[in-house]
Amino acid sequence: MRTTYMAKTAEIERRWLLIDAQGETLGRLASEIASLLRGKHKPTFTPNVDTGDHVIVVNADKVVVTGNKAQDKMYYSHTGYPGGLRAVNFATLMQKKPDQAIYLAVKGMLPHNKLGRAMLKKLRVYAGSEHEHTAQQPEKWQLRG
Repeated sequence: MRTTYMAKTAEIERRWLLIDAQGETLGRLASEIASLLRGKHKPTFTPNVDTGDHVIVVNADKVVVTGNKAQDKMYYSHTGYPGGLRAVNFATLMQKKPDQAIYLAVKGMLPHNKLGRAMLKKLRVYAGSEHEHTAQQPEKWQLRG
């Protein structure tokens, strides 16, 4: 009788993938990155094991959103003090911290537990076209669509 294959941590082979975000739509890009971080593109995907690859995103400052989302899309955070709710829209966030928009979009698409936090540590987002991971020899990843 054959059993279902379950990936083991020692058997996982991780690659480094490079994604250029220039001109890409935020949500579509984030869902592809989340899929790569989870390892869903591999035949050895196991839901309860982190089988994903390392992902480097460059040109995060050139990502786009459709419609009026640049002004309407809001990001909220709380300081922890009474009345400490802070809100910033997408356009302002892209001016101050352009890498944060992609990071938060991907974070929302990963599991909200220890496994998801471990997957998120394999994501590196850079606003410009330069990154510091040339020693890992990342492969350029072609996005779907």
